[in-house]
Amino acid sequence: MAKAAKTAIKKDPKQAAEAKNYTKVIRAVRSPKTGAYTFKEAIIHKDKVKEYLAAK
Repeated sequence: MAKAAKTAIKKDPKQAAEAKNYTKVIRAVRSPKTGAYTFKEAIIHKDKVKEYLAAK
């Protein structure tokens, strides 16, 4: 049986409310040398997701 993860977010409701404002964004980026795709991950505030995806 697996153990449950215990984090500071569960203990502090203020931090839990603030954490819900962030989103993990995964973006596919093509390599100019090989043409293969790689993935860039970032954790961004939910209000700035469209700006992040629009930027190159």
